[in-house]
Amino acid sequence: MTKSMRTRFKNNIMNVKPIKSDKDYRNALERLEVIFDAPIDTQEGDEAEILSLLIENYENEHYPIKAPDPIEEIKIRMEEWNMKQKDLVGIIGGKSRVSEILNRKKRLTVGMIRELERILQISASVLINNYQLAPK
Repeated sequence: MTKSMRTRFKNNIMNVKPIKSDKDYRNALERLEVIFDAPIDTQEGDEAEILSLLIENYENEHYPIKAPDPIEEIKIRMEEWNMKQKDLVGIIGGKSRVSEILNRKKRLTVGMIRELERILQISASVLINNYQLAPK
């Protein structure tokens, strides 16, 4: 490598390192906040992209997000869309079946999951997650 190449690479080295602690994580977040809007294909843009990947990896390892509870997800969507329990009649069954599902007395069936995915636009991957039934 020639001297001019070494100089060029030396001047373009990013100060990015693995995130190994919460302190490193906070520092990475602070740096990303500063360079977040950097143009693509610039040194800072590249640094932001790499930092984003490192931060995401650290968060996945140290702060995993549990899969959402299917019944809570249905209730959240109902609230977002200003729906009442009666609005699910015909989607997942009759009035009593809707009540049994939302009160965790019965489990969702494959047919119910398909309809909820289609109509409420809740991913089937969320709806198939296991959840606790109410004690009898």
